Amino acid sequence: MRTTSNPAFRNLPTAGGYANFNYGQGQTAPFGQAPAAPLQTARPMTIDDVVTKTAITLGLAVITGTLTYLVGPPAVALALPAAIVGLVISLVIIFKKKVSPALVIAYSAVEGVFLGGISYVFGALFSPGIIIQAIAGTIGVFAAMLVVYKTGAIRVTPKLTKWIIGAVAGVVVLMLVNLIASFFTPGGLGLRDGGGLAIAFSLLCIGIAAFSFLLDFDAADKAIKGGVDAKFAWYIAFGLMTTLVWLYLEILRLLSYFQSSD
Repeated sequence: MRTTSNPAFRNLPTAGGYANFNYGQGQTAPFGQAPAAPLQTARPMTIDDVVTKTAITLGLAVITGTLTYLVGPPAVALALPAAIVGLVISLVIIFKKKVSPALVIAYSAVEGVFLGGISYVFGALFSPGIIIQAIAGTIGVFAAMLVVYKTGAIRVTPKLTKWIIGAVAGVVVLMLVNLIASFFTPGGLGLRDGGGLAIAFSLLCIGIAAFSFLLDFDAADKAIKGGVDAKFAWYIAFGLMTTLVWLYLEILRLLSYFQSSD
């Protein structure tokens, strides 16, 4: 469909028209495009579909996250298994050829458990207030980037898209290298040890995550204008969810650095 740094959008149709229904019922769409579907059983996606599906996924994550956090110490043991299960489900969603609302809902529920467990750990190590600050920061960044996109203050151009995709790939590589280095040297490259370099790296990640929202919004906007099947709103909700999770974790980590230095 169009280039974006979010792998969740890889399954959106790659051409305009009514979700590629212009190929007709019973015909096979060209390689790389979504298969054709019966004309009489589909409708084009609207902004209401995107808002509704996104609200469902985020709402479920908030509910499961809150319940996990309130469990107390056992929440710590739930974080890692939830992270692994969430990763597996996300890979299935990304590479699965058909839209699966059930998988997106399951992913949201599991990610909520993961975030609830991680939040409890940070709240116990520092203060419960850090959780509220991270949530407020995440909402603020999301809202700000939505305003930036809707007002056209920053246009999503091919050059900007390539820059953001390259930046995302770069930070992922750095994270992996830092993780591997930490097995041999305490603190690895120093990207997560709470020092000045770690603060700068977290700020960089927050900035890249924020700009990634622009690509997500643009992909959703063009999908709506292109008449993509309404069921693909679940993919958009999933994509936005992954970016929000990344942003929240980076803000939470950054706040912990500042509290550690107090």
